[in-house]
Formats: sequence, structure tokens, C-alpha cells
Amino acid sequence: MELLTKAQNTMTGKKTQYRIKTKKLCYRLSSTVDQFKWLFKREVTPKAYILKNVNFEARPGEITAIAGASGAGKTTLLEIVAGMIPLSSTAGQVIVNDQPMNAQHFRRVSGYVTQEEALFPLLTVEETLLYSARLRFHGVHQKATARVSELLRELGLQHVADVRIGSESNRGISGGEKRRVSIGVDLVHDPAVLLLDEPTSGLDSSSALDVALLLKTMASTQGKTIVLTIHQPGFRILELIDQILLLSNGTVIHNGPLHMLEQRLRYAGHSIPLQVNVLEFAIEVMEDLIIHVEESEIEYGEIEGEFKHVRPNSIIANVHGDKVLYANPLFKEVFILGHRFSNIICRTKQLFAARIMQALVAGFVLGTIFMNAANDPRRAKLQTQIGFFAFSLTFLMSSATEGLPIYLQERRILMRETSRGAYRISSYVISNTLVFLPFLLGVALLYATPVYWLVGLRREIDGFLYFSLVVWMVILMSNSLVACFSALVPNFIMGTSLVAGLMGSFFLFSGFFIPKEDIPSYWTFMHYLSLFKYPLECFLINEYGGEQGRRRCLQSVGGDCILYGDWFLMQQGLKPSQKWINLGIMLGFIIGYRWLGFLILWYRSYRISK
Repeated sequence: MELLTKAQNTMTGKKTQYRIKTKKLCYRLSSTVDQFKWLFKREVTPKAYILKNVNFEARPGEITAIAGASGAGKTTLLEIVAGMIPLSSTAGQVIVNDQPMNAQHFRRVSGYVTQEEALFPLLTVEETLLYSARLRFHGVHQKATARVSELLRELGLQHVADVRIGSESNRGISGGEKRRVSIGVDLVHDPAVLLLDEPTSGLDSSSALDVALLLKTMASTQGKTIVLTIHQPGFRILELIDQILLLSNGTVIHNGPLHMLEQRLRYAGHSIPLQVNVLEFAIEVMEDLIIHVEESEIEYGEIEGEFKHVRPNSIIANVHGDKVLYANPLFKEVFILGHRFSNIICRTKQLFAARIMQALVAGFVLGTIFMNAANDPRRAKLQTQIGFFAFSLTFLMSSATEGLPIYLQERRILMRETSRGAYRISSYVISNTLVFLPFLLGVALLYATPVYWLVGLRREIDGFLYFSLVVWMVILMSNSLVACFSALVPNFIMGTSLVAGLMGSFFLFSGFFIPKEDIPSYWTFMHYLSLFKYPLECFLINEYGGEQGRRRCLQSVGGDCILYGDWFLMQQGLKPSQKWINLGIMLGFIIGYRWLGFLILWYRSYRISK
């Protein structure tokens, strides 16, 4: 067996093992939270305690299960031990190998598997593990590939290695296989500690037992310290657990082996029914067990004293965790993340195929609608052509919201991966930007090519190339805006509403409906912030500027021209040189929104890590 062979090498002392203890651990919510809790925080009346004087110990080579009814504090305790809840917000101590826990360092040497799978549904099982391994491993690609092959055998996933993860709308692997993939993602760097939030929840009895057997094997043969929360386990799963911590309203009711819990129940005068396991029965008769637990009342003033005592010790410098060291240099992280994101985009039909078809069809349809709008000798079509420019910008800007679901899905996985030290936030932002550049260039060309010639715009190659460049910049601007606000908003509905509202405001203040001179002074800043203003001016200068614009008649009366192209630009307050200045401003918007998105993501990750 691969696990046994590996375990014998691991147990020789080459790998550090971890013993985790908590001493009088207390925790309560001290602030009101909402969807923007990472951005705003305000103190309110103290809430009830979620954890009260919790003492327990998790040892190497054992499975420690945190059990209890819903709301008992199981997940909260696991998140504190995993370093996901700041130790500065707790009272008591979390000790790792007889030293106060350094959360930043501990997150890097441990694996934390949440109850909700954070996986990309369009990647295969092997790809999911391989990308995780490449991001967490030093060295060459072959090392990561070998580790993934080993993991596939250990996790029993070889038969589904080439199957996509899947989602509710796209069928993929089973629930039990997804859970094992989630465990595998946090096992690629071979952590000595594995923390799991209800790993058997939502699985059938057979799949749940397979997961439990896998964890037991890793604990007993590899010497890993495994802590998990569990809800209503079966008889066979209970037999695999070494220590049980039973919680009730944040208070420890039992801490020890299962047979000791059974003895306590019998001592309290209970007879355990044959069809009910010991833990299930203990949760049912919790009130009788509570009276046997020595409780100590916790006063607010005492807790404040403990906070002051613990806070300086909760972040220590005895472990080299002050400076985060990543497995790969920035360039390699960008390459790996870019490759992963490219696969996801190419397999996302709603974004890739639909966006390409949308651009191509819209180009032909709009081209036929506005065909020869400016070259009809019978009447002037200036207003019609300006309307075409305005509608094109509206279409190009509004279509960018399609990427919002992918950004939001990536953000959830990004926060989990960066909190464990897999890669830098900057690597993600750079790779995301680089991947979208050629993809959106293709979309721009598919739209610009048919519409430019069908509408009958200036029939010169330099005019077409400049028009295509502006279209590309417009799409990049809108994509950067969506990427920025996807880092800010809590969900898709909020993101769509916010982006749509901003786009409408930008269009209103672009100068198309209301000239800048007629906009109230207190709203003038919106005119300069409008993403529609600059590309609209670029289109006008490209079409009516230059030598051809001086000879091009836009309006005539009785055979006499009353408005040439260059006169029209002067009326609009536009100069030919602005066509390049505006492109620079648009590039500034692209970089600015990407930079703002990076700062928001960095702050989110910083709040989690601290």
C-alpha cells in the first residue's frame, strides 16, 4: 500500500508533527456584521458567547471529532484552530507544540477543508489537483505530476481523473468524490495537520464511510493530526474516531474516547437503545450531562482581562512567519494561474462561445441596420451615425457583465488559496488581465470588422485599425470595471445592480444627451469619469478629423455645404490630437480599475490572514 510505505518514511522523524491544545478558549461576536463586514466594523452591545472555556487536545496519529447539536459552536472552534478567526478576537490560548499559535505560519503547514467545496466545476479531477500542486510545490513540473498521481491512488480517484468536477447544471463526479478532491487539494503539500468541517455531511453512508476510512488511514499511518467536525455519524464511522469533543452551546460536555462517553451516560442512569449510537443518544440527553459538568460563570470584565493578557502572545515571532515565503516566483505563479484561467474561459460556453457569437452577430446586424448611414447623397445622416457610435458603446459596455459570475466564483477560491499561502494576490490580478487581453481582442475584431465596413465609415485602413483599437479598449475598460466591482460586491445580484447603475450614469454624463456646458457644476466630475466620453470622442475624431474631414461635407443646403467634418469637431470642442490623449486616458482607466480591484482583494485577504 502506497500510504503505508509513505507512512513508514514519514514516521521516522523527518517530518514535524503537531500537537494542538486550547486552554480556556472563549469567543463571542463583538461586532455587527453584514455583507460588507470586511470593509466596515463597528462595536455594538456584546453578544452571547459562542465558545466558553473550551479545553481540548488533538494529538498526532489520531482523529479528534468535534460533535454537538446545530449551533453548539463546532465550526467556530474549528475555524479558530485553523487560524481563520483572528486570535486577537478570542480569550484563552491556542497552543501548537507548546508554543502560542502563529496563525499565519500554521495556515501554511496545515490543510483546511471547508464544508462547501471550493472547486472549479469545469476542471477535471486531475487538473484540479495538478494546479494546486504546481502552486504549492517548489521545483519542476514533474514533481507536482508525480505527487498528483500518488494522490489519485491514495484517494481512490484514478477512475475519474479525467472527469470534470461538475456543478448543479453540469453533471460531473459524485458528492463523495468531490469531497475527496477537496481533501486532496489541501493534501498536495502533505500537511502534518488536516482540519475538516463536516467532511461526511450530505454524503450517503457508503461515501461517508469511505471518507472516514481515508482519514483514519492517513492519521494512523502518516502520523497526521486530524481534527474534524461531525454531525450524526454512523456506528462504523464512530469506531474510527479516537477522541470526541462534545459541545453544547459552546461548553464542553465531554472530552475523551467514545467508551468514556458511554460510561458517563450509564453512570447518569441512561440505557442506550440498540438502534441508536452513543453519540446520537448523548446529544439527545444533553441536558442530563450538562449538570455533571462543572460550569464557571464568565463575566465581561474577566474576559477583557484575558484579552489583554492573550493578545500580545497570539502573534509571536518564534516561528519564521513574519515574512511570507511562496513556493514559486511571481512569473511562474502568473504562468500557472494564467493557464488555469485560460482553460476555464475556453470551457465556459456562456462566456466564450456566446460572447464570440454575440459580437459577430451584433456586428452584422448593426451593420445592416446602419448601412451607409453617412454616405447617402440624398440627405445628411450625421445624427444617425452619432447614434450608431453611442449605441455601439452601450452594447460593448453592457455585455461585459457576463464575466461577473466567473469573477465571483474565482474570488471565493482565491481567498481560500491565498489565505493558505499558495500564491500572491498580484499574480492572480496580472494573470487574469493577461488572459483577457487576447480573448477580448478577438471579440473586438469580430465586432468591428463587419460593422465598420457595412456602416460605411471612413474607408481607409488606418481608420479601421484605430476604430478596432478603440473598441478593444472599451471592452477592456468595461471588463476591468466588472473585475474591480466583483472584488467589492457580496453576490451576483448586487454586482449586476451596481455595474448597471454605473454604466447608466456614465452614459448619461458622456456628453451625448447633455453637453458638458449644461451639466450642473456639482456633477461635472462625472463627465470626466464617464467611460463613454473618451471612446465617443475617439470615434468622432477618427471619422470626421484629418485631411478627409476638411473635405467631407456633413450638411448642405441648396447644394452648398454648411458643415464640414473639421467644423463639426470644432463645434464639439475636439482637436485631432485628442484621439491619442483619449486612448491614454482609457488605458489609465483600465490600469486604475485593475489596481483598485487588486487593493480590494489584497485587503480582503489581509483581513482573513490577520
